[in-house]
Amino acid sequence: MKTNSSNSLLTVPTGPLKISELPPNSVGINDESIHLSLVIPTYKERDNIKNVVNILSQLLDESIPGHYELIVVDDDSPDRTWEIAQSLTTEYPQLRVMRRQQERGLSSAVIRGWQAATGNVLGVIDGDLQHPPEVLMQLLRSVEQGADLAVASRHVDGGGVSSWSIVRRILSRGAQLLGLVILPGVLGRVSDPMSGYFMVRRSAIANATLNPVGYKILLEVIGRGKVDQVAEVGYVFCERKEGESKVTWKQYVDYIHHLVRLRLSTGRVGRLNRKVNFPVGRFVRFGLVGFSGVFVDMAILYLLSDPTTLAWPLTRSKILAGEIAILNNFFWNDAWTFADVSARQQEWQQRLKRFVKFNAICLAGLVLNVLILNLVFNFLIPNRYIANFIAIAVATVWNFWINLKLSWRVTDVK
Repeated sequence: MKTNSSNSLLTVPTGPLKISELPPNSVGINDESIHLSLVIPTYKERDNIKNVVNILSQLLDESIPGHYELIVVDDDSPDRTWEIAQSLTTEYPQLRVMRRQQERGLSSAVIRGWQAATGNVLGVIDGDLQHPPEVLMQLLRSVEQGADLAVASRHVDGGGVSSWSIVRRILSRGAQLLGLVILPGVLGRVSDPMSGYFMVRRSAIANATLNPVGYKILLEVIGRGKVDQVAEVGYVFCERKEGESKVTWKQYVDYIHHLVRLRLSTGRVGRLNRKVNFPVGRFVRFGLVGFSGVFVDMAILYLLSDPTTLAWPLTRSKILAGEIAILNNFFWNDAWTFADVSARQQEWQQRLKRFVKFNAICLAGLVLNVLILNLVFNFLIPNRYIANFIAIAVATVWNFWINLKLSWRVTDVK
C-alpha cells in the first residue's frame, strides 16, 4: 500500500504541460501500484478542503483501498488552503499536496497534478463538493470497462443542476451551442463539454502537449488526446455550501478563446501550420488585432484633426492617433495573440519591456511600409491602392515575425 512517509509538499513540475507515458517512479511497480490519481485543484477552499478529503478518502478506501492517491493542487491561496491540506497528510496517507506560487489557473493546475501523479487513470474533481463524490466509482467503472474517457454530465439521464438561475442556464447552454458551431468535432462527442469532473486513461493523453485556457480542460483532453471511446455518467451539479463561487464573465471569455485556439490548431489551419512550420493561428489573431487598430487610428485622427472637432494640425494628430493605435494593438496582442507567453511574464517591468519593443518594431514597420509602397508604385505596379495593399501585407508579416522573435519570446520565460 502506498503511503506518505512525510508531509512535505510535492515539487511543482515545470516545462511543457505534457503527461508522461509511464507514471513517475513506475519502474518495478507491482500489483499494488496506484490505479487512480484524482487531482483536486483549489483556491481559497480552506472551509471545504478537510471535508472533501475526508469524504473522498472514505469512498475510495472502501472501493480501491491503497490503490489511489488524492493530489491537492493549490494556487497559493491567501487563506492558506494548501497548509490546511498539508496538515491532513498524516491522517490521510493517500493525500499529496502541491503549492503553486509561480503559475495560476485551474486547467494548468490539473495538468501539473497529473504530471506528478503515479496512476494509470487520471481524474479531476472540484474542491468545493459541487461535484457529488458518489459518482466517482461510476466514472472509474466506465474506464475499467473500456472507455478512454468518462465524463460526469449534467445533460444525460440522472444529470441536472440544483438551483441555477435562468441567466446561468442560458449562458451554459449558449456556450455549448457556440462550441458546437466552432468546434463540432470535439464538442459533438460529449453532452457536457464544459464539465470539470471526469477521468481519462493516462495512455489517452500521454505525450500530447496540452495548452488550456481558463477552466475548461476537458476541451483539451478531447481535442488533443487519443480518445476513442467516451462514456458519460449523469450527475446533479450542487451549489456550494462553503466559500465563494469562482464563476465570472472572464470564464466565458476564456472559453471562447479556447475554442478558437483549438479550432486553429486542430483543423485545416492547424495542419497547414505544422506543414509549413509557421504559427498560422497566432498570425491570424495578430492580423485581427491590427485590423482593430485601423479603426482606432481612424477614430482618433477624426476626433483630433477634423474641423468639426478639435481641429488639431494633421501631422500632430496622426502621430498621436498612430501611437494610441499601437497601444491598443499591444494590449490586445498581449492579452490574446501571445497570451500563453504574457501569462508567465506578468511583472510590470516585463510588460513595459514588451511594449517598448513592440512600439519600436511597429515604427520600423511603418518605415518599411512607406519604402515598399514607393518601390512597388514607382517600379512595378503603378496603382497606388494595389501598391499600398502589398506594402501593408509585407509590413504586417514583418511586425508579426519580429515581435514573435523579440517582444514575446518563449525563451525569455523564467
